[in-house]
Amino acid sequence: MNGSGDAGLRDIDLRRLRMFVVVMEAPSLRVAADNLFISQQALSSAIRELERQLGVELFSRSRRSLTPTPAGEALYRGAVPLLAGGEQLATQVRRVNAGAPAPFVIGHAPDLASSEVFRIIEPVVLADPSVPITVRPVFADFMREELLSGSIDLALGRGVSAPPDMATTIATEHELRLAVRSDHPLAAHARVDMAALAGYEVVVWGPEHEYEYTDILVGLCRRAGFEPRIILSTLLGTPPHTAVIAHPKACAFVTNEPGWIYANSIRIVEFTDPPFAPVRAMWLPNTASTLRRQILAAAEGVV
Repeated sequence: MNGSGDAGLRDIDLRRLRMFVVVMEAPSLRVAADNLFISQQALSSAIRELERQLGVELFSRSRRSLTPTPAGEALYRGAVPLLAGGEQLATQVRRVNAGAPAPFVIGHAPDLASSEVFRIIEPVVLADPSVPITVRPVFADFMREELLSGSIDLALGRGVSAPPDMATTIATEHELRLAVRSDHPLAAHARVDMAALAGYEVVVWGPEHEYEYTDILVGLCRRAGFEPRIILSTLLGTPPHTAVIAHPKACAFVTNEPGWIYANSIRIVEFTDPPFAPVRAMWLPNTASTLRRQILAAAEGVV
């Protein structure tokens, strides 16, 4: 295709880029044009102009279909979070101008307790208690959608698989311990080897929760030389250690401090060679946030 081939973002009409995203998400060019309230010819011309600016073909055209090229797929993956970030920045600027900045919202997967999130952000909160921060649970399957919509500013979770169009890092790691009921045989030990779990069931999140974290826990057992007998917990919204109340013969991986909890009915036992569970952070790429940077910096010191 003949074109400049060296256009940067500042040279691209963002209106045409939004049109391109609508075309990618619509079943046909006609439907995309209807969604944009413009003619099909005008939309086709806008896409061709975008191709000219970039110097690439975004679609393979035929009489009956418009198929995205690899370049088109790549542009779409980058354009969606880029446009979302721009819209959120505009909203943020308007709020600041009105003197009503929105709180920084952290969405955490159910495999990460709100108390654990507070441990991560505590240094930031203590440094400036006036900073508005909201923490709320979000299922991993909806994190990308909520980041794109601006419903959350940062996503945290243990077994969260980051989509390729999101920025991500391992924010920190938490030491894992074992929760058992007071009448469980392992409750008599202050420390146990991972291999000691081989004779007992391990209760983990149920199928409607985060499979990725379960995979991490199963992997720890396999590396210790045994295949765990897994029970799927159906509890939702309660701390992981509460699962052993309903399953008295099982044990659960937790991050609680060692000792007795829950009116001395649950014992938290340390491992002789403690494993660690990662906490993954995820956010919109190509965006800047001083508070996010401070939170991630604080997370590095939380274990």
